[in-house]
Amino acid sequence: MPDGGREGSTSADAPAEATAPAGRPSRDVVSFVRRGARLSSSRQDAWDRLAGRYVLDLPRGERDTLPEEGASLDLEATFGRRAPLVIEVGSGLGENIAAAASAQPERDHLAVEVYLPGLAQTLDRIERAGLPDNVRLLPLDAQRSLPALLPAGSVQELWVFFPDPWHKSRHHKRRLVNPPFLDAMIPLLAPGAVLRLATDWAQYAHHMRQVLDADPRLRSLHPDGPRPEGEAADPVPEDLPVKGWAPRFEGRVKTSFENKGARAGRLVWDLAYTPAP
Repeated sequence: MPDGGREGSTSADAPAEATAPAGRPSRDVVSFVRRGARLSSSRQDAWDRLAGRYVLDLPRGERDTLPEEGASLDLEATFGRRAPLVIEVGSGLGENIAAAASAQPERDHLAVEVYLPGLAQTLDRIERAGLPDNVRLLPLDAQRSLPALLPAGSVQELWVFFPDPWHKSRHHKRRLVNPPFLDAMIPLLAPGAVLRLATDWAQYAHHMRQVLDADPRLRSLHPDGPRPEGEAADPVPEDLPVKGWAPRFEGRVKTSFENKGARAGRLVWDLAYTPAP
C-alpha cells in the first residue's frame, strides 16, 4: 500500500484475523506486507462505531484480501446515487481520502487499503471531517479485487500516492506500479479519467516513468512539465527524465509521512496520466 504500506500492512477484515489458515494456496507476489493488526483503544473505538457504516464487508474468496468469486460492487447501491468515482489505492492513514470526501461532496470516494490500523485511523479522520456519506473503505487487495468488483470505465480518478518503494532489487517485483497493476487498473478508467501518482524516492520515480511511459494505453497530461525544484537527498538516476512531471496535485493533503520525507531532504515527484484516445 502507499505510504501506509511503509508503516506496515495487514489483513483488514476483522481485528482478530492476522494469518492465513493452513492449507491455503501459495500467495502471489503482492505489494504489501501483512503484520499484526492490534488497534489502540482510540482506533478500536472508531472501528466499533463506524466500520459498519463505512467499511464494505464483501464475502471473501480463497484469501481474506480477495472477494468471493462472482462478487461485484454496486456503486449506485453503495453510495445511494450515481456520481464520479475517485479511488485511492493504498489510502494509508486516510488523510487524503477523508479530506477529499469532505471537500468534494459531488464525488464519491473509495479507499482501498489492507492495513487495519490505517482503516481504523481513516474512520477517525472521516468522523473529524464531519462524517461525509460519500466515502467508503474497501479492505481488499486493489490489483486483484477492483477488476472483479467494478465495471470497466467506472473510475474518474485513480490515486496512488507514495507507494512502498521496495528499495532492494530482489523486491522490485513487489512494487505496486508495475505492468500487471496497469493491466488491472487501466480498463477501469473512464474516458478522460486521471491517474495521479506521487513518490518521494527518485529511484522509484524513475521506475514509475519507465513503466508508465512505455504503456501505449496512457498519455501524460504534462509532457513538458519540469522536474521538482531543489536537490534530492536520495540518489537520482542519471537518466531520470527532465520533463514529463506534473505539478503538485492541489487535492493531495500534505501528510505527516510526506512531511517526514521533506525533512529528510527528499523531493516529491508527481505524475498524471489519462487514457490514450
